[in-house]
Amino acid sequence: MPTVAVDKADLWVRLGKEYTTDEFDKLCFDYGLELDEDTTTEVEEAIKKGLPAERPQLKIEIPANRYDLLCIEGIARALRIFLQLSPAPKYKIVYPKGGDADLLTVKIEPETSKIRPLFACAILRNIAFTPSSYASFIDLQDKLHQNICRRRILVAIGTHDLDTLKPPFRYEARRPQDIKFTPLGKDKAYTAEELMTLYESEKHLAKYLHIIRDSPVYPIIYDSNDQVLSMPPIINSDHSKITLNTRNVFIDVTATDQTKLDIVVNMVATMFSEYCAEPFAIEPVKVVLPSGEVRITPDLSGREMTAHASYVNSCTGLSLSSQDVATLLTRMALKATVSPSNSDEISVHIPATRPDILHECDIMEDAAIAYGFNNLPDTFPATSTVAQPLAISKLSDVLRHEWANAGWVEVLPLILCSHEENFEWLNHVDDGNTAVKIANPKTLEFQVVRTTLVPGLLKTIRENRSHPLPIKIFETSEVVFKDVSRERQSRNERHAAAVWCNKTAGFEIVHGMLDRAMKMLEVPRIGSTDSSATTGYYIKETNNPMYFPGRAAKIFYRPAPQNGAEASTVKADIVIGTLGILHPTVLEKFEIGFPCSSIEFTIEPFKKQMHKVWTNED
Repeated sequence: MPTVAVDKADLWVRLGKEYTTDEFDKLCFDYGLELDEDTTTEVEEAIKKGLPAERPQLKIEIPANRYDLLCIEGIARALRIFLQLSPAPKYKIVYPKGGDADLLTVKIEPETSKIRPLFACAILRNIAFTPSSYASFIDLQDKLHQNICRRRILVAIGTHDLDTLKPPFRYEARRPQDIKFTPLGKDKAYTAEELMTLYESEKHLAKYLHIIRDSPVYPIIYDSNDQVLSMPPIINSDHSKITLNTRNVFIDVTATDQTKLDIVVNMVATMFSEYCAEPFAIEPVKVVLPSGEVRITPDLSGREMTAHASYVNSCTGLSLSSQDVATLLTRMALKATVSPSNSDEISVHIPATRPDILHECDIMEDAAIAYGFNNLPDTFPATSTVAQPLAISKLSDVLRHEWANAGWVEVLPLILCSHEENFEWLNHVDDGNTAVKIANPKTLEFQVVRTTLVPGLLKTIRENRSHPLPIKIFETSEVVFKDVSRERQSRNERHAAAVWCNKTAGFEIVHGMLDRAMKMLEVPRIGSTDSSATTGYYIKETNNPMYFPGRAAKIFYRPAPQNGAEASTVKADIVIGTLGILHPTVLEKFEIGFPCSSIEFTIEPFKKQMHKVWTNED
């Protein structure tokens, strides 16, 4: 969840009351927020020591879908409405004196469809910035960029001093060598190609260059004098930068997703419209699409939804009337009225600032928050149900408990790993059809979803090399494989694996682990003298590059006939895993200096058999 730092004294002024830390913590909890930190003590200690210190701040964790709470303006506004100190504001679209004819116009050129086709904008007139509100305005844009905008990939925001520009505006896409302007914070003009090189060394902008760098055209916004406003999503022009003296703000938003575009332009405009000479008044802009269609942005009309008091009561255990529910919803900035034709129905107007309301359950949640979760009655469920674990989970627990009782230590490595760890370091080749790969991994450590538990176990041994030998660890958890036959194109498989690390390889140790596991699963061992057995398990030597030559085996399982079927109708024996002494090159890659043996097998084939046993026992 994003964390928003707000000036403590400023927030008390906005709320009209000073709270203790505990009181404000409770207020945040009641509203569904979380007070992460109050820096007052740290600031006071710094002042005592004669060190420079900022004003005390409150760091508040915000739900990821509450974009209207990403600034002090939104937080204070929401809490005042919740505390019934003020009504919900009425955001309004205010046309210029000449009406539709005087609307500022932005024309979108067809070439933008190649790079960033969607555009929206708004104007805040006669705004009055203070140093704190100006900083909050910039910070909100950054919070949105990192959150719903997905680091500017989906949406990018630009804000400009309208008085430095001459409308109408044009949103175009040009070749990078044909774009030249003075970017924000610089004193000379650069071409777009030069900016790509220039910003490689600037950490705060370098992470956005990839969004457009490889495109044949870059998005660019001009005024009627061919003055550049912005090259989204990278940088604004220095010519139109906003300052404390800015009075009219032009907001441009470019995107590749229409829904997120509408949300972002509404958020930026509504959150700071309170500083306009006419509070909460926003001037719209006429956007002319390449097709000739005209759109007026922003759209602050909101949405209409229907809720039912009976549904709210059934979910919360309350007995509220429709009017009571409507009153609660007004505390959450929702306009609610009881339907004249149906006393159970409540007509709810969802403002443009609440895109998180998607379903009637969201309205019910807001009603419960306004009522107070701690005030909801404790009731015993009307139905009697008995929970039980999934068969695969119970099966895992059988192995976990048995291996733990044998003196082995359970570990829980991460399910993501690097491509090298999952393939090359185990001397395996990626065929491209096995592993589920992360499209845009944040680091090289998290590139694929593991297809084997062995890398995680070996990394655990590597990080515990100072531990006295032998190191004997195990894990029973999920691995993931590509599976084009499934709707989600992948499947989970529950595996059990263990690694023994000591001065000797210990093949017999992991072999014993297999025998003990099968004994607990009541699967008999098939020996050389009873190869015709109807069910059981056995091992055969194999050549696997992960293991030392001649010291590796496959584990085979012969399923038992089901429902009285003849043994001859049972499917062929299946390979469920491998065991052996790990190859020295594998150990070298994982920086392990002692011999190791490992075992890994899937427990999926035993699920139905064990479920039947447990059902009969119950």
